[in-house]
Amino acid sequence: MSSAPSAGNPPPPSPTRPHQRPTLTPPSLAATESMKENDAGTSILARQRLNRPVAPHLMIYKAQITWYLSGLNRITGCLLSGGFYVFGALYLVAPYIGWHLETAVLAAAFAKWPAVLKVGAKVFNGVRHLTWDTASMIDNKKVNQTGWTVVGLTVVSALLLAFL
Repeated sequence: MSSAPSAGNPPPPSPTRPHQRPTLTPPSLAATESMKENDAGTSILARQRLNRPVAPHLMIYKAQITWYLSGLNRITGCLLSGGFYVFGALYLVAPYIGWHLETAVLAAAFAKWPAVLKVGAKVFNGVRHLTWDTASMIDNKKVNQTGWTVVGLTVVSALLLAFL
């Protein structure tokens, strides 16, 4: 066997320098800390997120009635459905624990201001969204008009239901 290297194989290590091994990739000069590759990427992203604003669109755009009514529609939906679930569960359990929970109690609860406002806002916003589903009143002027109409009708209906 000859000791000369063939065309495809690297030369054997030199006997004069046995401590050096042949490397296939050059050593990295940028590594200053020992980190897992995954940790390094997430720590850089975490530091960048600290410098970003929470919601940049809130600082750029002027607040509109549609923003508030969209949030109000979602919040009232969650509160009303949650209230109905709680009342339904209590209605089923009440006879077993000795409570007198009838539908008159539910009617009395809706005669109070917060419940009346929630129902009014949810109903009128629902009608507004159903109108949009027919592809009418979608331009900016009509959207603002219907938004303020919802606010006005919610307040008027709350006053009427609360003082009847």
